[in-house]
Amino acid sequence: MQNNRPLGVTIIAILAILGGIGSLVGGIALVAIIPILGAVLIIIGLAYFGVAYGLWKGLKWAWIITLIVTVIAFISGLGSIIVGNVGAVIPVIINGIIIYYLFQPNVKAYFGK
Repeated sequence: MQNNRPLGVTIIAILAILGGIGSLVGGIALVAIIPILGAVLIIIGLAYFGVAYGLWKGLKWAWIITLIVTVIAFISGLGSIIVGNVGAVIPVIINGIIIYYLFQPNVKAYFGK
């Protein structure tokens, strides 16, 4: 594992933290109205924080989870485009860039791959 965290990994980790905050806030707001959905969002928010920590520290499992979630989002976005949602083009492009970025030699080296 290399010691210097690549800038893109830092950005992805910060975005994961923001996603975690959004999920927690949404979950807490929904607990009183739809308890199960609120609880799920809270769990997702905590998972975001866990992945952000793993990305920040260069842990191998965080690279794998980020890749899996990003590939799922990419495929989902493609499906959305196929059924006519052209607004999904931007998320597909972003997820494609993240997938490409995760396979860059310096990024893989940071995660000990």
